[in-house]
Amino acid sequence: MTDEQTNSDKLVILYEDQDLILINKPSGLLSVPDGYDPALPHLKTVLKPIYGEVWIVHRLDKETSGVMLIARNASMHRELNESFRLRKIEKIYHGLVTPPPAWREMDIQLPLLTNADRKHRTRVDTHTGKAAHSYCRVDKWFTLGVSMEIHIHTGISHQIRAHLRAYDLALLGDHLYQAGLPPQPFQVTRTMLHARHLGFSHPSMGKWMMLSAPYPEDYRAAYTKLRMTKVQDGGI
Repeated sequence: MTDEQTNSDKLVILYEDQDLILINKPSGLLSVPDGYDPALPHLKTVLKPIYGEVWIVHRLDKETSGVMLIARNASMHRELNESFRLRKIEKIYHGLVTPPPAWREMDIQLPLLTNADRKHRTRVDTHTGKAAHSYCRVDKWFTLGVSMEIHIHTGISHQIRAHLRAYDLALLGDHLYQAGLPPQPFQVTRTMLHARHLGFSHPSMGKWMMLSAPYPEDYRAAYTKLRMTKVQDGGI
């Protein structure tokens, strides 16, 4: 069994009704089909046998875990897409970040350009970049890094990673945006970013909903190691 298939089995339903589903996406499962290998498991291949046709409203990177909103009909898909377009969705991520920043809070409003280099990284670009807004707040301080809460008010690809890199910070396990920074304090299994909370107004029910996704085991293990590690133990 492949890692993708194993992770697909770990997908947890947080909420469902006749119009939509909220899931806790495991790391390793694609949100949408892979452009190079369409046969790789992705959300629709996991959900369709259970729910029939579903519509993907937004994406999380393959390595990112956490809460995702899925529409169960085309009408709901349109309404939820509009809510995202109008920035009416509250998206809160938790990440393990290294090294510890010199600030406790930072309101980052730096324009971003996607696919800015040969490695398809997103970069700050004040001339041609799109408006991007992330609010970062340190939750827990440790010797070699922090637990950080990040509210994103826009939805640029790799937004959190690019905004952190602009301040010489990186998520634990993020090798793509690590270039030029000091070695990370220890190895982890993947980029330590988790979509912790998602809030939205339910189009059919007319009420505000806020769903939270429990941390996966690998994130908890990385948090514990960050909390306990006091000195560099070799880097990566």
